[in-house]
Amino acid sequence: MDLYLYNTRTRKKEKFIPSYPPQVGLYSCGPTVYDYAHIGNLRTYIFNDILRRVLEYNGWRVRHVMNITDVGHLVSDADEGEDKILLGARREKKSPYEIAYYYTEKFFEHTKKLNILKPHITCRATEHIQEMVEFVETLVARGLAYETSDGIYFSIEKFPGYGKLSGLNLDEQKEGARVEVNPEKEHPADFALWKKAPKNHIMQWESPWGLGFPGWHLECSAMGLKYLGEYFDIHTGGVDHVPIHHENEIAQNWGYTGREVIRYWLHAEFLQVDGGKMSKSLGNVYNMHDLEEKGFEPLAFRYLTLNAHYRKLMNFTWEAMDGAQKALNRLRSGIDRFRQTDRDHHGREKLNHYRQEFKEALNDDLNLPKAMAILWDIVRGEDVSKEAYELIMEMDTIFGLDLQRIEKEKEKGELPDWIHQLIEKREEARQQKDWETADSIRDELAREGIKLIDTPEGVQWEYTEKTR
Repeated sequence: MDLYLYNTRTRKKEKFIPSYPPQVGLYSCGPTVYDYAHIGNLRTYIFNDILRRVLEYNGWRVRHVMNITDVGHLVSDADEGEDKILLGARREKKSPYEIAYYYTEKFFEHTKKLNILKPHITCRATEHIQEMVEFVETLVARGLAYETSDGIYFSIEKFPGYGKLSGLNLDEQKEGARVEVNPEKEHPADFALWKKAPKNHIMQWESPWGLGFPGWHLECSAMGLKYLGEYFDIHTGGVDHVPIHHENEIAQNWGYTGREVIRYWLHAEFLQVDGGKMSKSLGNVYNMHDLEEKGFEPLAFRYLTLNAHYRKLMNFTWEAMDGAQKALNRLRSGIDRFRQTDRDHHGREKLNHYRQEFKEALNDDLNLPKAMAILWDIVRGEDVSKEAYELIMEMDTIFGLDLQRIEKEKEKGELPDWIHQLIEKREEARQQKDWETADSIRDELAREGIKLIDTPEGVQWEYTEKTR
């Protein structure tokens, strides 16, 4: 069965044909590690994870590369302002390297909780400076880049394909530029390959142009080509990367190799909050800590994202998050009867039909909402059997909801994190004399087969028969 993916470059779904089957080269734009990844970022990383799982489900061997931006990402994508890593360092009174290390560790801690597969190769910008310097030297030698007093810039007017990914019109950009922040630039949209560092800049390296640091756009090109070669299959990111970052990557890659490097560009849409943009001024930039503090488990957020297509705007609300947590709990409960049966399935034709529909949904540009509906059809159905359970677990290799985990934890006599969080949420409700919420949580846990016992020493629990 063929896989079709929406290519941002051509603005249409295309049949996916890897360059060197069965190998697939996949590059994902990684985090700038100056703060916690927010839930909008995490939605994109879940999309990357689903894409990789679908590719592997189709039998391809994926080589997944993701960068860590630990230098060079300025506050403005257009080469203006301060490096975000330095901002984080000043905010927390630590060194830039301490900031980058801490938030890199936190990023992987949070993605692990979301059951996101770790890339095969994670490459840090600060560990690839030499490759970046050589990349810039090549572009300068070919007359595609020029030096100014503050750095080395790529001349976009020398790349005839600039703007095709995003639909930018360079003439309109030039006419619309009110003030050129850098009058030495030949075109307002020319972008920095290398920035000359001021004396007080902590992160700087030797180069033919003096001490400096790489441009953010350059980092992905240099590391992508190093680990995936000069012709690879897929590059992913968020839609915010399209008009500048990925447009600039395409230009650099062409300048360095003389051809198109990446065949398919895939982008995840924005996550809105309460129908609007996430903004620090509005106080609605949420991260993993915010979800957990409200008693939600990370996999409930993953479940929430699976119910919206990756190319569609998704709206986050706390009510939707509560609904996702309850739906995930119901899904686990519904699967229990499949797990516990010894009955063989006599309607294999129907199961094969479900499997076919499931794969068709996945291969239609990752239609996860449709695939999730098929899973629910099986769980709610009357055909309970070992084969149906095996199909559910097969589907979970894509969904990544770790649907076997609770049973494994029960066997070890442990409680899943999300149940611990519910117990803590109930204790908070009891302390605030919110008996309705406390009773609701107790009843929900009883349905999961967990009995709470309130004692003078605190709440205790034991596994018991589930209530329905």
